[in-house]
Amino acid sequence: MSIELKMPALSPTMEEGTLAKWLVKEGDTVSSGDILAEIETDKATMEFEAVDEGVIARILVAEGSDGVKVGTPIAILSEDGEEAPASAPKAVAAPPPKVEEPKVEATPPARGGGETPAAPAESASPVARKNEGERIKASPLARRLAEAQGIDLSSLKGSGPGGRIVRADLGPAAGGQASAPSAEPAPAATAAPAAVEALDIPHEAIKLSNMRKTIARRLTESKQQIPHIYLTVDIRLDALLKLRGELNAGLASRGVKLSVNDLLIKALAQSLVEVPECNVSFAGDTLIKYSRADISVAVSIPNGLITPIIAGAETKSVSAISAEMKDLAARAKDGKLQPNEYQGGTASLSNMGMFGIKHFEAVINPPQGMIMAIGAGEKRPYVIDDSLQIATVMSATGSFDHRAIDGADGAKLMQAFKQLCENPLGLVA
Repeated sequence: MSIELKMPALSPTMEEGTLAKWLVKEGDTVSSGDILAEIETDKATMEFEAVDEGVIARILVAEGSDGVKVGTPIAILSEDGEEAPASAPKAVAAPPPKVEEPKVEATPPARGGGETPAAPAESASPVARKNEGERIKASPLARRLAEAQGIDLSSLKGSGPGGRIVRADLGPAAGGQASAPSAEPAPAATAAPAAVEALDIPHEAIKLSNMRKTIARRLTESKQQIPHIYLTVDIRLDALLKLRGELNAGLASRGVKLSVNDLLIKALAQSLVEVPECNVSFAGDTLIKYSRADISVAVSIPNGLITPIIAGAETKSVSAISAEMKDLAARAKDGKLQPNEYQGGTASLSNMGMFGIKHFEAVINPPQGMIMAIGAGEKRPYVIDDSLQIATVMSATGSFDHRAIDGADGAKLMQAFKQLCENPLGLVA
């Protein structure tokens, strides 16, 4: 029996993707677990693996095709020796690039980074398992999450290829799809390309990548739907820099070199534990309070921005945070992060100090309730023991979702963060 291989939902925010490269060709025999193609999602380039075994009878979507909607058939998999159905459509060539007018979609943020349209399930697979003896088709991540949440996979309807259960099918309890009330559509953005053409300015029109489209949509939603409140403190860094130098001297034999950012990640995580009122998310008529501090760290990559997560940062040593952050940042720049490594998080940290930026206000990454913006450490006049001296000082600004976090609670978090940075032995105790 022939099986349609469909464009999978490889992340909760994915609505369409780019079929970057086929790793098989028509006539190839594949087994479960074989990598069939590389697919560019809204966050990274990911591998699409086979769930069933058979022969690639027909490729329906050519490599390089973009804007392929989740659930669209991209290939036909047949049993060995079986021909592809005569009714199967021929391969769709990659469309030539065209310039589209930018538009803003008003889609409310959902738990876990956005609402994901589920791919249509196979009609022959109303549930994951029809008979007691049949194997349940589920991704490894879905199996782990289901086991942790006590979810019976046999009761679920899979939206992946061949009825395979994916993370989005598990529901919001496991970080999958979540429902949210619809919002009024936002007005369309001004047609900037037409204005540029009218002025006859030399220019190049560059089609937005899936990642850039997602960044534009989510940040627009954040500023439109979340009432931001900004709180800034100046932090004296001399003690933290001294401790960092001493730690690096002691860790040199192990090949570990701590950055200031590693210490700030730890400081933010401990601050959230000390002020749990800020480790929250607003969810309509519900306030979600987290018992662990998972810190999303903004990393600039060629196509935009991604936020790999240091999970449970409050319990990890600074050296462990440093090693994990270096690994995540390297794989983020190569587009090799797995969805669970950048989706979720309870709060974010964005550091632009390396660019010499003294102060900025970051946009909250929904559904999180806060983000910490870090400026450059610089020599400034500073009052120490009632006398004016020179100290290394940085400005840190917290952006808080005022629906979930009161100004006084945000101020407590900023105070705790300042106290830890200025008395950094608490970060290694």
